[in-house]
Amino acid sequence: MSNQAPIGTATMLSDGTIVMELRAEGDNGLIGMATIEQRPGDGQKYIELLQHLGGIKPGESKLIPPWS
Repeated sequence: MSNQAPIGTATMLSDGTIVMELRAEGDNGLIGMATIEQRPGDGQKYIELLQHLGGIKPGESKLIPPWS
């Protein structure tokens, strides 16, 4: 885990889908936002996201630390 500010939030739906609401800010004032879903059938990417979040349960939301 990093000491940097979170990059968004992750929420696990009842079917195990993880919905990530991401936000990034540039030095020149630009702001970017994205919504990304990872489903249990997405293989290694899903497993890596679960590990990065330190686990998450259906109905739970967590802050997303930046990746290194």
